[in-house]
Amino acid sequence: MTVTIRPATPDDVATIMAFVRELAEFEQEPDAVTATEPMMHAALFGPSPAAEALIAELDGQVVGMAVFFHNFSTWTGVRGLWLEDLYVTPVARGSRAGRALLSHLAGIALDRGCARFDWNVLDWNARAIEFYRKVGAQPLDEWTTQRVSGDALLALAGRGAGKAG
Repeated sequence: MTVTIRPATPDDVATIMAFVRELAEFEQEPDAVTATEPMMHAALFGPSPAAEALIAELDGQVVGMAVFFHNFSTWTGVRGLWLEDLYVTPVARGSRAGRALLSHLAGIALDRGCARFDWNVLDWNARAIEFYRKVGAQPLDEWTTQRVSGDALLALAGRGAGKAG
């Protein structure tokens, strides 16, 4: 079995969205996906792309994807690479497609002068955590992710009812 990693093309958008929906099902949030194919196309291939994507193929069949973008560290003074989503189809897990995607992303990070390569993992996803430890990832236990969205985002921006104080 041969794993190949390539940049996503506009023709991959429908597959990427199918993988995003499968990932949301796996993460027990099937109704949380509000992105559409046109939105994903604009985000990846529009005039000002917000992210990039890679496709993993196993013997010529698409079996996975990684969506990533750059972040920035004021402490290092250089950008980093943020992995938003990594997904490999259940039948291709164990084929080394996930490792190939991560390895390719690590190479992109180095080629672009990034100081870091980061991502989140759900604390209950023991299989993914074990996989990430095997590739050398270390948890940042002293950090917790914070998020403001929806009505709270509107309120914080002073643009909605119940403005944050």
